[in-house]
Amino acid sequence: MNNSKLAKRIIPCLDIQNGLVSKGVQFENVKEIGNPIEMAMYYEAQGADELVLYDINASVEMRSNFLGLVTQVASKIRIPFTVGGGIRTVDDVYNALLSGADKVSINSAAVLTPEVLSASAKRFGNQCVVASIDIKKVNDEYMVFTHGGRNQTSYKAIEWAKRCEALGAGELVINAINQDGVKNGYDRVLLKHISNAVNIPVIASGGAGNQADFIDLFREDAADAALAASVFHFGTITIPMLKKFLFENGVAVRTII
Repeated sequence: MNNSKLAKRIIPCLDIQNGLVSKGVQFENVKEIGNPIEMAMYYEAQGADELVLYDINASVEMRSNFLGLVTQVASKIRIPFTVGGGIRTVDDVYNALLSGADKVSINSAAVLTPEVLSASAKRFGNQCVVASIDIKKVNDEYMVFTHGGRNQTSYKAIEWAKRCEALGAGELVINAINQDGVKNGYDRVLLKHISNAVNIPVIASGGAGNQADFIDLFREDAADAALAASVFHFGTITIPMLKKFLFENGVAVRTII
């Protein structure tokens, strides 16, 4: 899918816990950071191409609170945003879209009940359906995990990525658990393998620590977009600074502020 002539997207990720943006390392030791509505507006003003909002509580009792937040964010920003976390059924997808999301990310449920991908794609269109895949290296093999990286499945990463595309996903988010929050760079080997195996956009997630990590990712054409959290939330990198740096190094990006 990857085409170096297409503009690469920069996507901040807001993990929501108890109504606040939070961040952990390798899916653990999560700390609260700030107000998601204010941060969404800030990132839009900074020139983010899209946003991702994940409900990391993902429990039934929190769902209505999270969807209320989605509605508020949708009323405040114009850039596209994806929501995910605890999406289990086609009705969950419908409710997220109805609340104002542009796309819905499906993770564990896609492995447990793959029909949720195909049924959602059929009902709402492939462009609304994102397959989010948590991947960890086990004995030199990239394996798919579910439930926040706790449960290993029998799926190999590339095999499952191809199946998600066949089921109707319009985009893949590849979460490299080993890299999450550790700021050692994206897993370009994994991402390149998956990008070469599918014909839909691939979003890299996990590992961004500095601007060079984005350059390395895009120069190798290992992904169509880069998702990051810590480096943006803590001000290590600003989006205008990053886009200017990418542009100056020959990477096509969207509007630079």
